[in-house]
Amino acid sequence: MLPSIEARIAKELSVKPTQVAAAVGLLDEGATVPFIARYRKEVTDGLDDTQLRNLQERLLYLRELEERRTAILKSIADQEKLTPELQASIEAAETKQGLEDLYLPYKPKRRTKAQIAREAGLDVLATRLLGDPTLSPETEAANYLKPEFVTAEGDKNPGAPDVKAALEGARQILMEQFAEDATLLGNLREHMQSNGVMISKLAEGKETEGAKFRDYFDYSEALKDIPSHRALALFRGRAEEILRLALKLPEEPEELVEDAQAKKVTAVVHACERKIAARFGIVDQGRAADVWLQQTVRWTWQIKVSWQVESELFTSLREAAEEEAIRVFAHNLHDLLLAAPAGQHVTMGLDPGIRTGVKVAVVDHTGKVLDTSTVYPHQPRNDWDGALHTLALLIIKHKVDLISIGNGTASRETDKLAAELIRKLPDLKLTKLVVSEAGASVYSASELASKELPELDVSLRGAVSIARRLQDPLAELVKIDPKSIGVGQYQHDVSQTKLARSLDAVVEDCVNAVGVDVNTASPALLARISGLSASIAENVVNFRNQNGAFKSRAELLKVPRLGAKTFEQAAGFLRVVAGSNPLDASSVHPEAYPVVERILADMGRPMKQVMGDATVLKAVNAAKYTDDKFGLPTVRDILKELEKPGRDPRPEFKTAEFKEGVEAISDLKPDMVLEGVITNVTNFGAFVDIGVHQDGLVHISMMSSKFIKDPREVVKTGEVVKVKVLEVDAARKRIALTMRLDDSAPRQPAGDAAAKSASLRNDRTQSGHRDPQYKPQRAPEPVASVGSGLMADALLRALKK
Repeated sequence: MLPSIEARIAKELSVKPTQVAAAVGLLDEGATVPFIARYRKEVTDGLDDTQLRNLQERLLYLRELEERRTAILKSIADQEKLTPELQASIEAAETKQGLEDLYLPYKPKRRTKAQIAREAGLDVLATRLLGDPTLSPETEAANYLKPEFVTAEGDKNPGAPDVKAALEGARQILMEQFAEDATLLGNLREHMQSNGVMISKLAEGKETEGAKFRDYFDYSEALKDIPSHRALALFRGRAEEILRLALKLPEEPEELVEDAQAKKVTAVVHACERKIAARFGIVDQGRAADVWLQQTVRWTWQIKVSWQVESELFTSLREAAEEEAIRVFAHNLHDLLLAAPAGQHVTMGLDPGIRTGVKVAVVDHTGKVLDTSTVYPHQPRNDWDGALHTLALLIIKHKVDLISIGNGTASRETDKLAAELIRKLPDLKLTKLVVSEAGASVYSASELASKELPELDVSLRGAVSIARRLQDPLAELVKIDPKSIGVGQYQHDVSQTKLARSLDAVVEDCVNAVGVDVNTASPALLARISGLSASIAENVVNFRNQNGAFKSRAELLKVPRLGAKTFEQAAGFLRVVAGSNPLDASSVHPEAYPVVERILADMGRPMKQVMGDATVLKAVNAAKYTDDKFGLPTVRDILKELEKPGRDPRPEFKTAEFKEGVEAISDLKPDMVLEGVITNVTNFGAFVDIGVHQDGLVHISMMSSKFIKDPREVVKTGEVVKVKVLEVDAARKRIALTMRLDDSAPRQPAGDAAAKSASLRNDRTQSGHRDPQYKPQRAPEPVASVGSGLMADALLRALKK
């Protein structure tokens, strides 16, 4: 009998069973992970949000395991085949795979060849030949001949009209018996997992179509060594029918035995067949049935078991690769959501475009749309001066502070336009920044965008999103399906249910870690707050619109359907700035206000004097204010929050400066040092936007002079870094970068094209460029010519006066 679910999880997480039991109780009551991690530390004895997320995942798996265990026991009991030994084995199974192995012989299935042979009475023949190999198979089979007949259920059974048919039936029975042995299957699976080699070959006639998979046209690697990104690339190649995959064992020395009857030499094949033979005591000692039994073993492996083990191990590899890919996506999303906000400034958003023009939106410090326009500075119109004129009017009219430029097609050309505009309006002290526009088009066409911006054309909504995500990335990105933000690897190849669950958890954790202003937050942002559903979030906004700004957290209880339980979960993460109670702007939960009041009473000072006074607060003896409900961790959290009320955990805002004159991949030269922004972090390295419409790759080996196991030890999404160009493959739009700035780019002999090609190919293999997911994210566009700007200069001078 296995330990309880709580005990198993406690052992896996290296925590106490009482902690797990307390957390499970809170989760079952409807408490969220952010709430438990922040406000129930005493109950769980300090489990953090990461431990709680892992606990939640394992709880789901183990509960599903127990449900399946119960169903299997019932099914076998209904068949009247449940022995005490079998029941004990099922109750001791620790994984779903182990359960299914035990259930396999009893699992309802169609009539198999083995079942038909049993109906013909050939199970006795099979048992005799396995139990006594001295018996002659042909002689013994002659005793079990049976003509065709109809079973009691009305099924036609071909019987065993001759010796060959009788022996074939007996073999089918033994093959099924061998293939359904749970212990044997576990051993075979373990052996193949440890020793198996994944082999990939190009499907016939797919050379051109499958060019992006050419590194896998003739590829092999030990199964246990295949990293997640490579596994997903291989499985994608198979799904697209470009690659054929197989699992094989390395070559083994052949042992020769003589088939006495056939008078020929045959090879005893690899270890898995030996394991099957050993499990059932089959040994070649020259006895009458030994060769027949060995052939049965061989057929069992080749026909019944090998493909099953291969399928199971490929499934296991894929699941592990998916989990790793989801973990990478979650890490990147976390870093992107918690990127530094520019803050409350009037911002102009520019959504770059060539033929369709640059879409423009100006939003105020709260994100409200003030104005929109479209300018055409690039091909085919090349109205550079007109674009400068229009943008200048909007900037001066609305007193714009920041210009946010999307990083898509024509981004650098548009960035150049903004730079010239800033030079012509120096007194306004404008700042321009390039931001990721990932997901902006998805948001523009969404139902949420149509509700938020019903009066705007779809094409202009993207510019609004680009402006807002500079002001507050978290508040804007929560409006977009996390899967559309594009900071993962192979996110379309993984389980969408698991991915959505993981990413939703990341968004929830990030939003609640920062907290939101209940008087300015959108319904999409509020819906991510602990305890609030989408409908209650809508009710909060509607109540706010009808009754004005909330003056206190307590007023939230007046919102329809927001009851005491929901208030308990949500209140600590909602902020009421400039309300009637200063604590409402902090992360101190309303339930803990009495603790603060006791502290203030002892100090004899008002709230506003104490909040922010670190010297006074550090001198407070936290233990003095603990009680049955609030322990030391909570009191310490309260004092820490009072020191810096409403503090934002996100980093200070800073930006990368792209190098002037480097605007396309053709402008890059080896050894060029550039500044860029990390756009995506994978297991094999990090992608960096250096302003040339194509992200470069810093392989993990090029990130630090010391050995690192995970790129996240060095960088995170959204971070500004300096890199050096190592090599450029313009034809394939691939850029190799290094963060080790003392490194020099490899030198190639002039004119030695073959050597250069080989070097690039080798570098891609070492740096992760071999991975098919490393493909262009933005195509380079021609740089628009800049006009004289004389008319715009004159206009701008007039405007400045």
